[in-house]
Amino acid sequence: MTPQEEFANARARQAQALKQTEVLIEALPWIKEATGKTVVIKYGGAAMVDDDLRRDVMSDIVLLKIIGLNPIIVHGGGNDITELSQKLGLPAEFKNGLRVTTPEIMDVVKMVLIGKVNQELVAGLNQHGHIAVGLSGADGHIIKAKQASADLGLVGTVTEIDTTLLNDLINADYIPIIATVAVGKDGLSYNINADEAAGEIAAAIGAHKVIFLTDVDGLYYDFSDKNSLISRLNLDEAKKLLADNSLSKGMLPKVQSCVKAVAAGVPRAHILNGTIPHALLLEIFTNEGVGTMIMPNDDSQPGEFVSARIDNLASKLHGQK
Repeated sequence: MTPQEEFANARARQAQALKQTEVLIEALPWIKEATGKTVVIKYGGAAMVDDDLRRDVMSDIVLLKIIGLNPIIVHGGGNDITELSQKLGLPAEFKNGLRVTTPEIMDVVKMVLIGKVNQELVAGLNQHGHIAVGLSGADGHIIKAKQASADLGLVGTVTEIDTTLLNDLINADYIPIIATVAVGKDGLSYNINADEAAGEIAAAIGAHKVIFLTDVDGLYYDFSDKNSLISRLNLDEAKKLLADNSLSKGMLPKVQSCVKAVAAGVPRAHILNGTIPHALLLEIFTNEGVGTMIMPNDDSQPGEFVSARIDNLASKLHGQK
């Protein structure tokens, strides 16, 4: 290698190091703001079933812990439940996007969520150290529920969150990973929507953020136009979306849970595409972020929509259904 080439390579390395330094400088105020605070992460979609993406997400969560945040992971596992149900000859029936959960299906839900998915996530995190503890919502009666509808069987809706065990684990420097199986006053187990559970846990524990990892970039003003991503909106604007009844069945519980959490005092709720590498870090520690953020009405940064524009949002969002 000539001296000129060596010099050029050295300058290239310096430029790359400078970019990395700039990233750290940009992240510093966000790190200072979040250190010591709790972040609830609802983990699902392709980011959970793809091995490479899952390793990336686990690494990002470990980094959040090292920096000083207190992550809580809430997960479902719908695809795995359907797959095992079919192998056992049990029908997969849905009503309004919710799985009809017979006692037999409830056994499958517990086997998959608690016995398989939860333990896989615990193992993934614990490759980086003994930092993760696997739980179900029934452990310590973290998630208490009641039957949502007789037509849905053992599908539950959250009635109460007991944060005692979660706080104990956080204080002991562990990362709780929660499978969304709840317990009722009747002693029965209930299948809980993971989006609902994440929002309720974030509200109850006073989280700094609640983050929903999904398979799309966030909410769009016009889903057919990928340049129309809604980067932020306030609580009233999010409630307007719900009132317009224009969200897809998959996005509806996420927005409902964001509204629940922010209305209860959680400063920020985020919907992110978990297939984007390091989406968690980009959203938390950069100025631009990568998804949709829902925030309180009195935030210093107003929402993006004036009233005339949001009044037309329902028709624009039908493309997400």
